[in-house]
Amino acid sequence: MHGPDVETINKVMWQIPNALCLVGSRSGDEWNGMTQSWVSQMSMSPVLVGISVDATAVTNRLIREGGSFSVNLWDQSDTRVFVKFSKPATKEGDALNGRPIRTGQTRVPIFTEAVAFFECRVVQTVELGSHDLFIGEVVDAGFNDGREGTPVASMSDTRMKYGGVLRKAQQKKLN
Repeated sequence: MHGPDVETINKVMWQIPNALCLVGSRSGDEWNGMTQSWVSQMSMSPVLVGISVDATAVTNRLIREGGSFSVNLWDQSDTRVFVKFSKPATKEGDALNGRPIRTGQTRVPIFTEAVAFFECRVVQTVELGSHDLFIGEVVDAGFNDGREGTPVASMSDTRMKYGGVLRKAQQKKLN
């Protein structure tokens, strides 16, 4: 007996409702923003959030080195931003890929155009194969410019798909 085929696994995994956001990371003078969909609250006391980041991603290295990250929830009507952050970001002044940022308490970038954000200090890292789970304690959170109540983006608001089974290019990166 064998398990479901790759297509079935992908289709089922893509049904999981996922927020779509930007993760901010920093180590020293290197800054990054990355499109992220695997985010979940892990605990209520203390308030812990987990994000799962590709082990080969720049963001993974920056979170490991810097020990913190931000999660920036984006307006549902502005999903084009996620395409710009599918590759490492360019910092120019107080912006990443042209999107304004400020420095958070832990020195990670907070996107000022985001609907809301939370900033986390890493308390545990779990290596899980293709991705690492960073569990962070929330040290700051808020809404930007009184945007509370604005619907935030989710994967289903785009044609993007992330999850399921590794594609061949991803498998090559791991080997």
